[in-house]
Amino acid sequence: MDVFQGFDALPEALRPLAHEPHPNLEPVARPHIEALVDCAVYAEGHRLPGKFSYAAARDKVRQIEMFGHEGFVWIGLREPDTEQMQEVADIFGLHPLAVEDAVCAHQRPKLERYDDTLFLVLKTVTYVPHESVVLARQIVETGEIMVFVGGEFVVTVRHGEHGGLSEVRKRMEADPDQMRLGPYAVMHAIADDVVDHYLEVSALVEADIDSIEEVAFAPGRKLDVEPIYLLKREVVELRRCVNPLSGAFHRMQMENKDLISKEVRRYLRDIADHQSEAADHINSYDDMLNSLIQAALARVGMQQNSDMRKISAWAGIVAVPTMIAGIYGMNFEFMPELKWHWSYPVVVGIMTTACLVLYFTFRKVNWL
Repeated sequence: MDVFQGFDALPEALRPLAHEPHPNLEPVARPHIEALVDCAVYAEGHRLPGKFSYAAARDKVRQIEMFGHEGFVWIGLREPDTEQMQEVADIFGLHPLAVEDAVCAHQRPKLERYDDTLFLVLKTVTYVPHESVVLARQIVETGEIMVFVGGEFVVTVRHGEHGGLSEVRKRMEADPDQMRLGPYAVMHAIADDVVDHYLEVSALVEADIDSIEEVAFAPGRKLDVEPIYLLKREVVELRRCVNPLSGAFHRMQMENKDLISKEVRRYLRDIADHQSEAADHINSYDDMLNSLIQAALARVGMQQNSDMRKISAWAGIVAVPTMIAGIYGMNFEFMPELKWHWSYPVVVGIMTTACLVLYFTFRKVNWL
C-alpha cells in the first residue's frame, strides 16, 4: 500500500501532523541501514505519509496522543547487529535481556513481560519442496520472529531467509479498523500468520508421511529406515516450534489483561485454538513415525531371520558331504570299503541323496 493511501481518512485534527516539520523527520544516516525494513507511524488505523527515524517516529506518536487520538509506530528489522538493536532499545526503552535475545536469535518460543512491554518469540517454518522423501535432505526450514510490543510501538526482528512480514503489514494497512486496535492487534496479526503457516506445513508433512507409509507396508517393496528418521527429525523440529506456544498464548490472555484489550484477546483465543490444532497434528505425526520406525525395524528383523534360516539350511546341506569327505580324507590304512571297486560311486550317491533329502525338507518348512 502506498504510504499516502488513507491520508484523506485521517481526522481533521491529525492532518497537519502528517506534514508538520520535525527536527528528526528525515531519515538519519546510520551504519548498517540494511537491517531496517520499514519504520511507519499509524494514527487512528492509518499510516502517516513520509519516512521517519526512530526518534522522529516516537515523537510523532506522542504528538498524535496529545490531540487525544491513538497512534503507534511499527518498526521492522531483519537480523540486526548489537549496535543497530541498541539504537532501537535506547529510544523505546527495551530491556537489555530481551535485546540480547533478539540479536543472538536461536531462542525457544516464549512470552516474557518487562514492565509494560511484551516480548514474544515465534519460530517460523516453511516447507522445502522435494520430488521424493527418499531423496530429500531437508523438509522443513525454520526461522525466528521476535516481537516487542508496548503501548506506543511494535518492533519486529526477523531471522532467517523466510518469514517476511510485508504481506502482514499490507493486510493490516488495508484494514484500518483492525489497525486501530493498536500495537497488540499487530502482534496478533503476526502470530496469526505464523500459526497459519504451521497448519500449512503440517498438512504437507502429513502427505510425506502418507507416501512413506505406503512404501513401508507395500508387499515386496524394500524400505530404508533413513527417510523415516529424516521425517522424524523434521517433525521433532516442528514440535519444538509449535508446542511451547501453548503456554505463551495462555499467559498472553490470562496474565496481561491490563495491557491487551478484550477485543484483541478474543482474536488471540482464535490463534490459540489453531496452535492447539497444529500441535495435535504434529504430535500424531510423531506417533505415526514411531510406529513406522518399529514396523521398518520389524521388517528388517524378519528379513534377517529369513536370511539366517537360508544360511543355516545351506550350511546343513553342505555339512553332510563335508563330514563324509573329512572322514575319508584322514588316510587311515584300515578303513571300510577302501579296496572295494564301487566305493567311490556309492559314497558320492550317499552324499547326493542326503543333500537332496535335506534340501526338500528345508523347502517344505519354508527355510529355502
